[in-house]
Amino acid sequence: MRCPFCNEDNTKVVDSRPSDENNLIRRRRQCEACGKRFTTYEKIETIPLVIIKKDKTREPYNRNKLMNGVVRSCHKRSVSMSQIEGLVDEIENSLYNSMKKEIKSKDIGEKVMERLKSIDEVAYVRFASIYREFKDINTFMDELKKILNDK
Repeated sequence: MRCPFCNEDNTKVVDSRPSDENNLIRRRRQCEACGKRFTTYEKIETIPLVIIKKDKTREPYNRNKLMNGVVRSCHKRSVSMSQIEGLVDEIENSLYNSMKKEIKSKDIGEKVMERLKSIDEVAYVRFASIYREFKDINTFMDELKKILNDK
């Protein structure tokens, strides 16, 4: 590893620690030449995922788009950011564990709704209304009736 201060490539690892989620290793390094310390992170390289959208176009998977959609659905609800991040982490892990290179956006949306339903029903309905493109109040009411019948 090259030192960011003096550009020497002779460094040693002083300390290694796994991250909280155990998907990342934090390494504290020291340059043998100048003695300065710096931190590096080691992460497992994942296969690139391609999302097949409803209109059949393809785009690279973007965690931020998924996160933003869930955050918007949970706006002004009692859902913590750690719950949202956990939900997105679960979905992301299931996507990568599927070993598929291409995934339909429909499958991701269904996974989000399945998990949101158990966390917050209002957030679930908000997400479903956008994802399923509710056309009118009757469609909205049908979804609410389904939730009430499940109870």
